[in-house]
Amino acid sequence: MMLNQTFALSQLGLGCAQMGGLYRPSSNEEATHTLQTAWDMGLRYFDTAPFYGYTLSEHRVGAVLREKPRAEFILSSKVGRLMKADTSVKPGEDGWAEPLPFRPHYDYTYSGIMRSFEDSLQRLGLTHIDILFVHDIGAYTHQEMHAHYWAQLTQGGGFRALEELRTQGQTRAIGLGVNEWQIIVEAMQEVTLDCSLLAGRYTLLEQESLEPLLSRCAASGHSIIAGGPFNSGILAGSGKFNYADAPAEVVAKVARLTAVCDAFEVPVQAAALQFPLAHPAVVSCLAGARNATQLTQNLAWMNTPLPTAFWQALKDKELLHPDAPTPGGAA
Repeated sequence: MMLNQTFALSQLGLGCAQMGGLYRPSSNEEATHTLQTAWDMGLRYFDTAPFYGYTLSEHRVGAVLREKPRAEFILSSKVGRLMKADTSVKPGEDGWAEPLPFRPHYDYTYSGIMRSFEDSLQRLGLTHIDILFVHDIGAYTHQEMHAHYWAQLTQGGGFRALEELRTQGQTRAIGLGVNEWQIIVEAMQEVTLDCSLLAGRYTLLEQESLEPLLSRCAASGHSIIAGGPFNSGILAGSGKFNYADAPAEVVAKVARLTAVCDAFEVPVQAAALQFPLAHPAVVSCLAGARNATQLTQNLAWMNTPLPTAFWQALKDKELLHPDAPTPGGAA
């Protein structure tokens, strides 16, 4: 069963990393105003994590959402890091401009997952989290330590903890929240997952995950939430890709994409937000916003009509995978 048949996600979700001060400081007032604007505009899906701002995002998101009717929004957060008090934390660590004094420690064991979940409930001020993602598991993230952390999930009870939380109703759906699609394919062979948050790997810029991941997800009912639709900002003009300065080949491809967009008078950001949702496995597109102005602009891009001929032109120039479904049309 697809996730949106179990409970509804808004087509556009609000990613709350920037509420934790990603790259630049974010005030409580700005974060609160952005979250309230999202609510007023009808957005009802919000995603956060203990890692964002070293717990700052969860505190801010919880402060706003716990005042809202609990049945009217969907909240996802993440497990896999325990946040431990540490006075040596400095501004700028891991890209957080003003992190709180809690240092992340990877822990995907049964007890680590349970502790992380309980800590998040305390910070959020809520009694359950709708979707619980295992955060940043995979060979790309952990390199030589991947086998160690994967064993914590598979043999050390991490996946079992997630299943228990789902069975007990403390979370309604479980999955992975990652930047690498291959690990989702592996996880689907270990445990029955409901959905996963895939950041930056099914976007206007890259569609390598179409096969086998998205096809398997569509066939099995494993829903995908497409995160990072701007590929860390390169598709929105920031020059960042995978959270670092974009390499020359990526910059060149974005220039080619932008040239087609300009020819059709299409904002590249509108195409980036709308493209992932055409795939039957994708149930929501999750984008961050630093303030209410950015959020309003994201929603306007999401609702911008785009001509069918535009998508065909991208395929004709081999800028989209030939089998990728496109909005308003077939693959």
